[in-house]
Amino acid sequence: MSELVKRYTASVFFDKRLWQADITGSLAHAEMLAAQGIITPADHAAIEQGMAQIRTEIESGAFDWKLDLEDVHLNIEARLTQIAGDAGKRLHTGRSRNDQVATDVRLWLRGEIDLTGALLSQLQQALVDLAEKNVEVILPGFTHLQVAQPVSFGHHMLAYVEMFARDAERMADVRKRVNRLPLGAAALAGTSYPLDRERVARTLGMVDESGQPQVCQNSLDAVSDRDFAIEFSAAAALAMVHISRLSEELVLWMSQSFGFIDIADRFCTGSSIMPQKKNPDVPELARGKTGRVVGHLMGLITLMKGQPLAYNKDNQEDKEPLFDSVDTLKDTLRIFAEMVGGISVKPEAMERAALRGYATATDLADYLVRKGLPFRDAHETVALAVKAAISHGVDLSELPLEVLQQFNPNIDKDVYGCLSLHGSLNARNMLGGTAPNQVRAQIARHRARLG
Repeated sequence: MSELVKRYTASVFFDKRLWQADITGSLAHAEMLAAQGIITPADHAAIEQGMAQIRTEIESGAFDWKLDLEDVHLNIEARLTQIAGDAGKRLHTGRSRNDQVATDVRLWLRGEIDLTGALLSQLQQALVDLAEKNVEVILPGFTHLQVAQPVSFGHHMLAYVEMFARDAERMADVRKRVNRLPLGAAALAGTSYPLDRERVARTLGMVDESGQPQVCQNSLDAVSDRDFAIEFSAAAALAMVHISRLSEELVLWMSQSFGFIDIADRFCTGSSIMPQKKNPDVPELARGKTGRVVGHLMGLITLMKGQPLAYNKDNQEDKEPLFDSVDTLKDTLRIFAEMVGGISVKPEAMERAALRGYATATDLADYLVRKGLPFRDAHETVALAVKAAISHGVDLSELPLEVLQQFNPNIDKDVYGCLSLHGSLNARNMLGGTAPNQVRAQIARHRARLG
């Protein structure tokens, strides 16, 4: 093989991160081979000792990764044979690199999903903490980026908690399908050796909630399936989309045009030419990295769409996008959990913005409905009142009672309770609403859920 082809086809310099999964899977396979009488106890002991030495060498940085050996699997097996002799050569009995790599990626990804779940919890906790500090702070709620109705800033933050909670649920669901054992499928058709695949699954913790071993049931599917990687990538892409939506709001809110929040200096940068600038680089970059993770999802789907059964070399291309999606998502979640804790809120600016947008117009319509006016008529009446407020340059709550009564004689002085921002907030006192006591109830629910 030419040097060019070696470099083109080798994967060792990116798949060596699977070394722990490879050793773990190999040890479980060796233990089963010995239990089934396929290798001797002495061979099993030699394999265990050799793997322990290899683990030490890799952890210390002394392991010599060789391009000629293509991938992580052959590098480890070759070193094991140097250490353990023929016992190392017997380790591959009853398996192929096809089922071996599928097992390694699943074991590695399972651990990464667990780490991702923990990071999603940390981000949710940070958002809940921020929400709890700002339950009574009034934020102008937007639709079409136009001021719509006042909402609690805490309520707004809890909307993202809901998103990230769904992301955690998706990750947990994906984990169930990741946690299935391909090992024993061999190259594509199974093997003639009397393997106990369920024993290996139990050893590796590939079991369901009731402790039943989870084994891929079709050898062809076992070695060629990458659905689990695509599912993870889809869940990761959606989590990054949620990060991107939050990023967009943080960037807008921090701009001088809004001035709703400030992000701690350690998450921002200055300009190379404009000394007054404080740029929200972290949310901007996260917004950009979202495209990268979504792109990896598209790449993996495209990778699989034209493949016949069973294993094809194309599948070597599954690892780099999967690895990068995992790294990007974890890094982003980790930095966002810290950054959210460093957000300072500017309530006065938020309230001023809410007052500029006639955010309590719907409350006036609801008030008129309670006075007996059909909603559509109330809607039209309030539109006229807003027009009058605009012409006077005041908020609805600042219009004199006699002016309001020109639009409907049933309007009384109690209307001002409805037209205030806090009155509007408190009126939304139903499950899922923005009233402060509802927001506090949701915070308590999330704290109980997150532990």
